[in-house]
Amino acid sequence: MNRASKRIATLLVFVFLLSFSLLAEAKSPLVLQTDFGLKDGAVSAMQGVAVGVDPDIRVFNLTHEIPAYNIWEASYRLMQTAPYWPAGTVFVSVVDPGVGTERKSIVLKTQTGHYFVTPDNGTLTLIAEKMGIAEVRQIDENTNRLSGSNESYTFFGRDVYAYTGARLAAGVIDFEQVGPRLLTDIIRIPYQKSAVKGSTAIGTIPILDIQYGNVWTNINKTTLDSLQLRPGDMLQVEIFNQGKAVYKGKMPFVNTFGDVPDGKPLAYYNSLMDLSFALNMDSFSSVNKVFSGPEWSVKVEKINR
Repeated sequence: MNRASKRIATLLVFVFLLSFSLLAEAKSPLVLQTDFGLKDGAVSAMQGVAVGVDPDIRVFNLTHEIPAYNIWEASYRLMQTAPYWPAGTVFVSVVDPGVGTERKSIVLKTQTGHYFVTPDNGTLTLIAEKMGIAEVRQIDENTNRLSGSNESYTFFGRDVYAYTGARLAAGVIDFEQVGPRLLTDIIRIPYQKSAVKGSTAIGTIPILDIQYGNVWTNINKTTLDSLQLRPGDMLQVEIFNQGKAVYKGKMPFVNTFGDVPDGKPLAYYNSLMDLSFALNMDSFSSVNKVFSGPEWSVKVEKINR
């Protein structure tokens, strides 16, 4: 092989590697969330569908331990997690008690460039608020459905959502090919938004730190800045379920759990910088029968000394 031929061969190899690199970069992560659990093969079937679309696709699990039918918790876990993934990531969330009914199957693109594939049943309530809606499209199930699955009405997670999400993440289709654009708003779950009036803050309990029984609110540090909370300040905390008082007590605002004796209550900022309540070395939720969801609300007042 002469020098010119070698140069051409080297150039061709370089172009091939560059093209392969650009193709690999075009593939986005695919992140799965369900309430299926891992006791059977449902999650594996979804993963298999994704790999069948593209063997090189990168599939990750957010969680498959959402409590059965708990659309609100699915909404929260997406909001808690999605901001830490790069733009272009495709999330498939399947908590779908209305599977097979007339509820819409949609893909939402956020203003941050993330994609969410899910039934339109309230799952995207918190994502829409946190990341903004750029556009929503209804999945065209005539073109974006696993081949041979048309007679199945109870596993849209495999047949429609995983399949569509994988095709979008792998670059097989673009967002416009998902289906027609929706001009109406998504379905949203109503809940108590956080606010501060004088020395009192109100909000909801969207989720528990389930492993430890800590109670997380949606009252963010930014919202509470007007109270000028400092470690050691005392708070009066009231918690309600559907308007009925469940808990009332005083606790210090501190930096971390070990700042109070074992078994004592405390208020602190969690990893998302939201006000939270705990018992040091115990479960605030179990001891006080406090749980989470849009039907739970909280009132917090700073006690002047």
